[in-house]
Amino acid sequence: MSRNFSDTGSRKEHVKITSESKPGFLERLSETSGGMLMGLVTFLLSFYLLFTNEGRALRTAKSLDEGLSLVIPLDSIHSVSQQNEGRLVHLAGSLSTSKPLFDPSYGLSIQAVKLKRNVEMYQWVEYEDSTEYEENGEIKKETKYSYNTEWKSEVVNSRNFDREIGHKNPSAMAVESFTAVSPNVQVGSFVLSKGLVDKIDDFKQLSLSNLEDPHADVTRGGDYFYHSENPRRPEVGDLRVSFFYAGLSGDDPHLGSADKVTVIARQRGDQLVPYHTKSGDVLQILYPGDLSVEEVFQKEHESNTVKTWALRAAGWLAMFVGISLMTRIFYTLVDWFPVVRDLVNIGLKAFAFCVASSLSLLTISVGWLFYRPLWALLIGLLSVVPIVVAKSRVPPKKQQ
Repeated sequence: MSRNFSDTGSRKEHVKITSESKPGFLERLSETSGGMLMGLVTFLLSFYLLFTNEGRALRTAKSLDEGLSLVIPLDSIHSVSQQNEGRLVHLAGSLSTSKPLFDPSYGLSIQAVKLKRNVEMYQWVEYEDSTEYEENGEIKKETKYSYNTEWKSEVVNSRNFDREIGHKNPSAMAVESFTAVSPNVQVGSFVLSKGLVDKIDDFKQLSLSNLEDPHADVTRGGDYFYHSENPRRPEVGDLRVSFFYAGLSGDDPHLGSADKVTVIARQRGDQLVPYHTKSGDVLQILYPGDLSVEEVFQKEHESNTVKTWALRAAGWLAMFVGISLMTRIFYTLVDWFPVVRDLVNIGLKAFAFCVASSLSLLTISVGWLFYRPLWALLIGLLSVVPIVVAKSRVPPKKQQ
């Protein structure tokens, strides 16, 4: 019998106010000095990130081009040809596994590549919202702590709560989460390597509507098994269990036909293993669905482009933060003059933006220098633009 249960969490809250004397000039200067050191480390790391990212991006692009020029589409996935031994091959077909995956504790089995049991416990969760303000020469911090009961897949340590009394959680779960992986995954006659199997991670929740309650102390409600006396009104420590699967590897009357995948990897006997390119990268590609060779490599190039720009943005941001921290001392020196302080703050942010932009572009151009000299020259010229713009906005000195 299936029942749908709604969670009814309870919420409590309290407020704590703490105060401390306003830090003096020397104390603020000391804190700024520590920030300068952190900024220097961040600044230097940004160069490493930006430079190595360009090398990685170009190496990956070359490896993909190499793979596209060498890959051989297989005529049949049901026979292994010795002529393709050691070569990069492309194939598409349905996933298959030798045995179904089981969870005997709940009487559940499925023909899939992966089966994940997800266990959640009903627990207290603490939230805090803080505001700071000055009063009578002191800095006061008002923090509102609120507590709510929620389902969480990780144990919440209530010892770290501001107020544990009345909000105590169990220290462990009676049932553990786990993921079962089929030891032998195939597409036709070819066995997938562990690296390819790891790429099958499109998990979908498994419907429990066709299952019975596995034990007397376990109740099924919707797509969950509840370890609770009253799932409608759960108590702290109660559990609920759900299941997810990835890579359906056999026809199922409720879930449909087996999932199809497209694979590009090196053939070694009847196994599909990583292919090492001349550029030093590894090619072992898997996508859901039936894709052509061109579609697969286009997706890989798009993924490489997105990753490259994401790391460029991260490198620029790290450089901007590093410069801001290193120049923060100038703000501290004038922070008792409100108008001057605000003007200095705007100026420092503009300075950090311009320098970070210029140095980031220069670092990227150096990364490209060994691979694409003409593009490197163009980016190097663009790196001067922010400095020129900044100088053009500085008013000329009055003639004496």
